[in-house]
Amino acid sequence: MKKYPVYSVQNFSCNDIHRDFYVNTFKEHLKSHSFVEEPHRHDSYLMVFFTNGSGIHEIDFDRFEIKKGSLFVLQPGQMHHWSLSEDIEGFVIIFSQELYNLYFGQKKINDYNFYNSILNRPEVVFETDEFSKILPYFGLLIQEINQNNEWQLDKMLNLLDCIHIEIARKYGQTYSHQTHSYNIKISAFEILLEQHFKTQKLPSFYAEQLHITLKHLNRICNEILQKTATEVIMDRVILEIKRMLTDKQLAVNEIAYAVGYEDYSYFSRVFKKQTGMSPTEFRNIK
Repeated sequence: MKKYPVYSVQNFSCNDIHRDFYVNTFKEHLKSHSFVEEPHRHDSYLMVFFTNGSGIHEIDFDRFEIKKGSLFVLQPGQMHHWSLSEDIEGFVIIFSQELYNLYFGQKKINDYNFYNSILNRPEVVFETDEFSKILPYFGLLIQEINQNNEWQLDKMLNLLDCIHIEIARKYGQTYSHQTHSYNIKISAFEILLEQHFKTQKLPSFYAEQLHITLKHLNRICNEILQKTATEVIMDRVILEIKRMLTDKQLAVNEIAYAVGYEDYSYFSRVFKKQTGMSPTEFRNIK
């Protein structure tokens, strides 16, 4: 099977203020990143809003016609590419799940069902008379990225969420399409992981719950997420630790115990291996 490149937010960081958040006009985006016209994947979330032009956008082997008002939302691991007309215009936003979930706390990016590629199409079309509901937020994002204001990232994340809310309102109709069995298993894995990651960190537990072999679970994770099952589990654990570390009322050893580590020194080694810093160092920079 051909291996397609997987791009991180950092691959597009020509003008971003944070390594996990990128926003640009589409024309400027293509000037520096023409490689995105070839099939590829992202390890982050992607949103593209087309305000002019035409073309074809292929996402996980489904073809969508690009027209004025086409908005696409992709979750990590989806493969896509496009063929575009010369007069194409619009906006592109790329951001990591970790950044969004850490900032909004109880609210998670997966709460928005339009990012669920299993149940829904990754496309919604805003008619011209609906542009006023969503277009200003993109304009404000571009304006903000070109300035050097205090609370810049906070404003940009809140503008992003305003866009999400408008998409959610528009997404009144549920689309369904045939899905790959791997996607269904990944969804089930993620649900189990959310329930058990504090107490169950071995991938064999999740494979057993899913009634598949550990080898098959790793195959699914590698194909869809480009990670092993162990890496997926550890990513969720580390995210929870980071969230808890931002609450300075909690002692670090309390956090270790809360996420299932009775040995504090082992907990600290695990965190440092994954992040490059100790839990205390991470807390001190937040």
